[in-house]
Amino acid sequence: MSTHFIEGLAVEVEGEGPAVVCVHGLGGTSNTWTPLMPALQGHRIIRIDLPGSGRSVRYTAELSIKDMVDAVETVCRHLDVSEAVFLGHSMGTIVCQHIATRKPSLVKSLALFGPLLCPPDAGRPGILARADKAATGGSAAMQEIADAIVAGATSRETKETQPAVLALVRESVMRQTPEGYGQSCIALARAQAAAVEEIAVPTLLVTGDQDGVAPVAAVEAMAARIAGSRVAVLAGCGHWTTFERPMECTQELNQFLRPAN
Repeated sequence: MSTHFIEGLAVEVEGEGPAVVCVHGLGGTSNTWTPLMPALQGHRIIRIDLPGSGRSVRYTAELSIKDMVDAVETVCRHLDVSEAVFLGHSMGTIVCQHIATRKPSLVKSLALFGPLLCPPDAGRPGILARADKAATGGSAAMQEIADAIVAGATSRETKETQPAVLALVRESVMRQTPEGYGQSCIALARAQAAAVEEIAVPTLLVTGDQDGVAPVAAVEAMAARIAGSRVAVLAGCGHWTTFERPMECTQELNQFLRPAN
């Protein structure tokens, strides 16, 4: 594996074969995808820390979903990727949908975990409030935000039986800079849905039966708008799909990437 810094973005590249581009969600990093690496063997795996997230450069300018789409497309150009499978989680699924509609030739297929079209209007003020809290409260606020996310975005089963997953979610959020996390919150709060009816590639939508961010009914409604898409619902799973149910996610991804003849 090698790490590249492409216009300030930290990008991990591993393996050889058809390209897979991985786009994490709010509070995520390239490690969102570490549990799924066994399913990606035989591919050139490209894991991006989005602007302002993880090891990418500190970001204080106002961010938008378009900025994130531009950043991912820039990485693809630098790495000579002309077509790829795109994996997204949460906010990253919005980024992937916009890439699929803006530059369809780049997208071979989509596997989206905890997928959403955009935040519901009722949820946008809360995301903006989180941005303000991060901006004004610094590292202490990030700890509080991380604890709230652990409490609210993981399943009952995860809380009862997987303490290491709780620690991993908490660490992922606390790894963010307050400035970068706040700007990512603003981007998510202002996100608009892509014209998903235009998506014409195989699409897998994976959610948890206890995912309050991407609830089953909303994901099924999303699938109804994407021709030929398939929904997988994981039992005992919240919003941090790849961390909470890695084996099931790996199985679903294996089946998607390598369908039986």
